[in-house]
Amino acid sequence: MSISTAFLLILALITGGGIGFFLRKKFIEGNQADLEKQRLLIIENAIHEAEQFKKENLLQVKEEIYQAKKEAEQEIKNSRKNIENEQRRLERKLDKVHEDLNDLKAKEDALSDQEKKLVERERKVTKREEEVEVLIIEQRQRLEKIAGITCEEAKKLLLDSMESEARMDAAKRLTKIENEMKLEADRKGKNILALAIARYAGDYVADKTVSMVPLPNDEMKGRIIGREGRNIRAIEAATGIDIIIDDTPEAVILSGFNPIRREIARQSLLQLISDGRIHPARIEEVVAKVTHDLDVEIKEAGEKAAFDVGVHGIHVDLVNLIGRLKYRSSYGQNILQHSLEVAFLCGIMAAELGLDVKKAKRAGLLHDIGKAVDHEMEGSHAIIGRDLAKKYGERDEIVYAIAAHHEDLPPQGVLDILVQAADALSGARPGARKEMLQSYVKRLEDLENIANTFPGVEKSYAVQAGRDLRIVVNSQQVGDDAATLMSRDIAKAIEEQLTYPGQIRVTVIRETRAVEYAK
Repeated sequence: MSISTAFLLILALITGGGIGFFLRKKFIEGNQADLEKQRLLIIENAIHEAEQFKKENLLQVKEEIYQAKKEAEQEIKNSRKNIENEQRRLERKLDKVHEDLNDLKAKEDALSDQEKKLVERERKVTKREEEVEVLIIEQRQRLEKIAGITCEEAKKLLLDSMESEARMDAAKRLTKIENEMKLEADRKGKNILALAIARYAGDYVADKTVSMVPLPNDEMKGRIIGREGRNIRAIEAATGIDIIIDDTPEAVILSGFNPIRREIARQSLLQLISDGRIHPARIEEVVAKVTHDLDVEIKEAGEKAAFDVGVHGIHVDLVNLIGRLKYRSSYGQNILQHSLEVAFLCGIMAAELGLDVKKAKRAGLLHDIGKAVDHEMEGSHAIIGRDLAKKYGERDEIVYAIAAHHEDLPPQGVLDILVQAADALSGARPGARKEMLQSYVKRLEDLENIANTFPGVEKSYAVQAGRDLRIVVNSQQVGDDAATLMSRDIAKAIEEQLTYPGQIRVTVIRETRAVEYAK
């Protein structure tokens, strides 16, 4: 390529570039003008739309203001109307209050007038009463002078007469009510008691504080005594029981108030005699073995008693206490045998009455449990038994029946009465218990002396071992109705003054005799 060609080419390029630049500049300027026109058009449209929107909003706001103003005017109108109505109502009430005030004032004036009249009338009545009182006193004095007795004496005579009539009426009503109630109650009660007694009969063991141990020969007495009395002292020290060796042939006597210790001494002495080895060391060994065996026997006796009665779930300590009753007695009656009798009798009577038989048997078996420990605790055996039963988890009705069987607490339910009745049946039946001759004779004398203190009693006889008191009264001094009251009064006096097992029947006998002779 030559230089001229290159120059021309460069020149052409420069010329083309200038022409292109010029054309591009013209194009850009034309676009800017269009853009400016569009911008102005857009702004104009926006201003127009804004003014249109402003007008519409102003119209809407004016409409809302108009509606709000209209509603406010309506509310103000309604409020004014309500206020006017309320004002008219208050004005009516005010008028009514004024009328009521006027009425009250009129009534107050009327009451004031009546009060004045009442005061005047009261004054007149008081004056009249004073005059009447004076007249009564004068009349009373005249009557006293005519009758020859004072007013107080007349009152006493009248009260005595009225009291006597009231007692006679009460006695008649009491007799009638008792007769009517006993027609059915006695028959039903006697049938139940007779059935209970007929279905169960128990033995009794004599109450004693001594035991006799037979000996193979009289030489054994010397061996029991031992050299210088060491053997007998060892036995007494180990058992706490006195050994009496007297002239009784081939026998020694054990004396002590604790029946369990006495039984331990008896069995120990029998084993020593059978073994032949009698010395202090052997004595202590045998007594310890017998004590252990007797504890087992006591537990077995308690378990057997509970099994025989059909009572289960008794605490083991209560079972042991039941077993201890085997070696205790009251008025010659074995307490364990007595408890079994009471349990069976309670069960029989509960079955007849449709009650819970197991609960009744349980209460009967445990009713004398307090006698097993009464020498160790203070209080009556019924209260001690209640505390023991409660301690070992017995139910409340069982616990209360134990406490109430001797009326240390008042009976509250049928179960309490059942236990009382069964206890009386078991302890009061003939031959069940015995008393010392002196206390027996003394009780008979006390019964007759109590009866003889009542006015109108001619003779009194305590019969049937003191369980029946028969009283003969003067028919002129004591009427039929008074005889009923007398029997109750005497029975109450016996309950308050004497202590006795079972119950005592009081019979008042009144007889009127008319005698005439035919000649």
